[in-house]
Amino acid sequence: MSDEATCACPIPDSYTAKDFRSTLKPIWCPGCGDYGVVSAVYRALANIGRPPHEIAFISGIGCSSRIPGYTTAYGFNTVHGRALPIAQGIKMAGPELLVLVAGGDGDGFSIGGGHVPHAIRRNLDLTYLVMDNQIYGLTKGQLSPTSPRGTKTPSSLYGSIEDPVNPLLYVLAYGAGFVAQGVPADMEGLAKLIEEAIRYPGFSFVNIQSPCVTYGDAENQLKSQKARMKKLSDLGHDQTNRIRAMELASEYSTSLYTGVFYKNPNPPATYDSYIKNLQQELAPQAKPLDRLLALTT
Repeated sequence: MSDEATCACPIPDSYTAKDFRSTLKPIWCPGCGDYGVVSAVYRALANIGRPPHEIAFISGIGCSSRIPGYTTAYGFNTVHGRALPIAQGIKMAGPELLVLVAGGDGDGFSIGGGHVPHAIRRNLDLTYLVMDNQIYGLTKGQLSPTSPRGTKTPSSLYGSIEDPVNPLLYVLAYGAGFVAQGVPADMEGLAKLIEEAIRYPGFSFVNIQSPCVTYGDAENQLKSQKARMKKLSDLGHDQTNRIRAMELASEYSTSLYTGVFYKNPNPPATYDSYIKNLQQELAPQAKPLDRLLALTT
């Protein structure tokens, strides 16, 4: 039974950012970029206008995966790298829910990397927010899949000898219908990106360059982000041009582009809507089986 049925309190016609802020206080390091991310999420959800009890926020393990607990939405922390399959199950079981997924670059592109292409090809209506800081911050600064070659960490004193994963190019190549990148240094822009991603009817991906102030690269902190960022809208980028989006995404390690890289102008039907329609078509045929099952229980 929903909260609407059990609570005598009237449901407001509109929401503000504070309606999505829980009483749990964030415990990130002072200055962490994730503070900006969760604030942008509050703003985006307020503009969407769905009540908190109609939102499910799923995450993996890591600093960024604490976000669901800081919202008033229903939240669930999965094991490391498994946020996407759990979120897909929730969306299938409750297709009317607005489902958000949060994780870090390690959670999403290392141990959970195998789930990304399948979530994209199934095209459930999910919004995947990845806080990409090129480091494992929670476990004391090890290399992550997106750490640039040469990065030195407490456990890699001689520097990384591997090329980094390019999250933007990955999801574009897999066929994601909505791909964007934002930074907490541009709070207004990030909130709008998250809102647009949520409104997109299908799988949407937002890579968020959220700097780690404790173990991250000093050149990628909030102040330097403001100086380095280049808004795709200012460059006149055509969001419907996937090839051009991939060209821009290939500069992931050298240029900080923000905005929508690609948005499919003709979104295909989502997996959850397809299953719902199929169930309705098969419902008359299922009745004899339902009666048989009833007799055996």
